[in-house]
Amino acid sequence: MSIIFAVSTTADGSMLTRGDEFNQAIINNRIAFLSNYKITVDQTTRVHVVYEGDNYRRYVEVSDDQKGNGMFDDNVITADALITHVPGHALFLPLADCIGIAVYDPNNHILMVSHLGRHSIEQNGGQTSIKFLADHYKCNPSDLRIFVSPAAGGSSYPLFSFGGRSLKNVLFEQLKSAGVRTSNIIDNTADTALDSNYFSHSQYLAGARDSDGRFAIVAMMNDEV
Repeated sequence: MSIIFAVSTTADGSMLTRGDEFNQAIINNRIAFLSNYKITVDQTTRVHVVYEGDNYRRYVEVSDDQKGNGMFDDNVITADALITHVPGHALFLPLADCIGIAVYDPNNHILMVSHLGRHSIEQNGGQTSIKFLADHYKCNPSDLRIFVSPAAGGSSYPLFSFGGRSLKNVLFEQLKSAGVRTSNIIDNTADTALDSNYFSHSQYLAGARDSDGRFAIVAMMNDEV
């Protein structure tokens, strides 16, 4: 079993625009980006994060009949992370400063894609994501492989609840506390606030970017030789 993990860039176009999530241009961008990895939108489920309430640790396992959800229309699954144990079921997460991680268990063949922004980090979302996999799927944290997206750095997106530290600095501490080995973390170190290859919501609000788009990560287990 192999794992596909990919990150789009601004060159791929926006993968989501708030208030206009399903115009044809967005859908076409998703189709084209996924096709680079021989993935179709029909086999993909989108992580749909909402900022309401006080719980940002919502973890949901998806099934085959939920493939395509959130990719074409508003038939979405609200969650902070999606989980699958089925090869060929891709999980897709749009981002624009927050962290997205793909967590893969090579022993039990479990895949999670988790959104980790300020709200979830403040609720120890890095640690609880791993604990959820350990409690519900018998995953051994020390065996998990973690793939990390680009994210905004501390200079432009400080976590005041953590003394101004960066999202990744706090996340890696949470993952380590959950039993994840540092050697198993594969990080894309790009800073979305500084690197114009990635969309940045914070920089758009600051007037430094013309577009408030979203890049995306996608992860999928692949059992093809």
